[in-house]
Amino acid sequence: MTWLSVDLCVVPIGVGTSLSPYIAACQRVIANTGLNCCLGPNGTAIEGEWDQVMECVRACHEEIHRMGAPRIYTTLKLNTRTDRQQTFQDKINSVESLVKSDQ
Repeated sequence: MTWLSVDLCVVPIGVGTSLSPYIAACQRVIANTGLNCCLGPNGTAIEGEWDQVMECVRACHEEIHRMGAPRIYTTLKLNTRTDRQQTFQDKINSVESLVKSDQ
C-alpha cells in the first residue's frame, strides 16, 4: 500500500472572481469520501490510499464542471510513503516539537 498525502488547489476559470462557492462544493465532495482532510487558505490537504485520493481529486473536478466552470486549473503536490503511514498531523507535530525544543 502506498500512503499518499496531497495539497490540492483547484481554480475554476471563467466563473468570475469569487471562487468560494466552488471551493465549498469541493470540500463537500472531499468530506463525502471520508478521507482525512484539512482546509487551508490556498488549498486543501488530503490523505489516504493512492486510488481513493486520486478519485477524490477527479470527483472535485467533475463537481466544479457540473457547476458550470468551463475550465479548471489545478495544482497538486504529492507526497508518498511506502514504509509507513504518516499523517499530515504527524508531520506538523514533528516540526512543532523541534521548534519548541529550540526555545
